[in-house]
Amino acid sequence: MRDEEQPVSLYAESGVDTAAGDRAVELMKAAVQATHGPEVIGGVGGFAGMFDAAALRGLDHPVLATSTDGVGTKVAIAQALDRHDTIGQDLVGMVVDDIVVIGARPLFMTDYIACGHVVPERIAEIVGGVARACGETGTALVGGEVAEHPDLLGPDDYDVAGAATGVVDLDARLDPSRVRPGDAVIALASSGLHSNGYSLVRRVLADAGVGYGDRVDELGGPIGEALLEPTRLYTTPVLRVLDGAATRGAVHMFSHITGGGIAANVARVLPSGTWVEIDRATWCPPVVFRVLADLGGFELGAVEDTWNLGIGMVAVVAADRADAVAAAFTAQGVPAWRVGTVSDAARDLAADGFTVGAKGVHAGGVRLVGTFAGE
Repeated sequence: MRDEEQPVSLYAESGVDTAAGDRAVELMKAAVQATHGPEVIGGVGGFAGMFDAAALRGLDHPVLATSTDGVGTKVAIAQALDRHDTIGQDLVGMVVDDIVVIGARPLFMTDYIACGHVVPERIAEIVGGVARACGETGTALVGGEVAEHPDLLGPDDYDVAGAATGVVDLDARLDPSRVRPGDAVIALASSGLHSNGYSLVRRVLADAGVGYGDRVDELGGPIGEALLEPTRLYTTPVLRVLDGAATRGAVHMFSHITGGGIAANVARVLPSGTWVEIDRATWCPPVVFRVLADLGGFELGAVEDTWNLGIGMVAVVAADRADAVAAAFTAQGVPAWRVGTVSDAARDLAADGFTVGAKGVHAGGVRLVGTFAGE
């Protein structure tokens, strides 16, 4: 080897480029640091992220809440379109909005990206989206990992996951025991599909011979762009409603509508023996859902256990405060409306077609009734 030649590490020859990983960190560093307040100790690059928990001493009985999730096969569409700036927001929405459901305020988050080959600019795009969403939700992005897995993943393949931690005072936490018969069920609009049911989406398009770049007139552009619409972030509006003078104490429970659809997720937050009939006539699902249903040759009712159909979160609130809660969310840019009422009247939920509990939780029952507005 000539003196001017640089040695190539055996690790690089095996397909792992640590120099590219370092370059990715440099590109994302400013975006990550922008999420840091004085509670973050040590900055970027340590083995562990550190967060000063001294502020928790101001709570009577602080309880930590944690959640972890990913974005699922939505990343396949981002990869196909070579657009990676929205996936990060999807990740934050899936993780942080699970914490706020119980009234917890998010503190910090970490992310994990596995890829076949590190392209620094692509990694920086993904993490930039995570950082922007963390900033919007008041969450510090304190660390993460980029792992290069050659041969296991293709050169342009990647997957993302994250975990977040929040805090709530024990006496202020929301749980199903707060829900009462007569409570109003308020829907909060989704921004689209969010990050669930994309395996079905991809199958529908493949079977219909529709490409992600194909224009759909009803959507005003390529269908792939509509499918990449990022997940709506509910954390800040939720916390403002919980703390607002006109709405404080009104909300008894939230439900984040993710995998499993509306009925299963709402059933999880109802006490055993209670039930809700959600009236489809109170809203019109966004156009993207109807387009996909038409392409797949099925009715929207067939995918109510898969897609959110326009409802991304649900609030269960005291009936006499329902209008105030709905107005508070709508004023923050999150359309909200009443879709049902909690009841404990005796009925055979199984025989009547209710979804009873989910995710291993035996709780209340929910079913959707009527027809969607516009049908």
